[in-house]
Amino acid sequence: MIPEKFVINIFVNPKFKTKIDQSIIRNAVQTTLESEGNTHVSLSIKFTKDKEVRLLNKAYRNIDKTTDVLAFNQGYIDPETDLLYLGDIIISCEQAQLQANENGRSVTEECALLTVHGTLHLLGYDHATPGEKAIMWKKQDHILKSVLRPGLEDDT
Repeated sequence: MIPEKFVINIFVNPKFKTKIDQSIIRNAVQTTLESEGNTHVSLSIKFTKDKEVRLLNKAYRNIDKTTDVLAFNQGYIDPETDLLYLGDIIISCEQAQLQANENGRSVTEECALLTVHGTLHLLGYDHATPGEKAIMWKKQDHILKSVLRPGLEDDT
């Protein structure tokens, strides 16, 4: 049996289900993975409330405040799918809503940005230094443009 190219599990808090277009989120993940040459991988994305993100941030990063996105690398072969399980992305819908308002985007567009950002983290990218940040932001912007404005991504 040939494994699927990608398995992307998306969980959305019911309060935010109507605000997030899951097809755009799925496309954001696939585009990010394909842009980095990754196939036959899986990951999970959870869209949740600030409270849960804050608890996870405190438990795993010892930072007692909410954030917009967390990425937890796993990197093991899932015996049920034979796919590399990259990890989990946790996104605060409330932070996404605030940032969408601040940046003049829809909640789905902001969530797509956070999804690309989290997926890049799962693929090993970071932004701890100015050089790393420049590389990651450039990739993130290019991918997001191709997801939200297909055909315009070569205009950079």
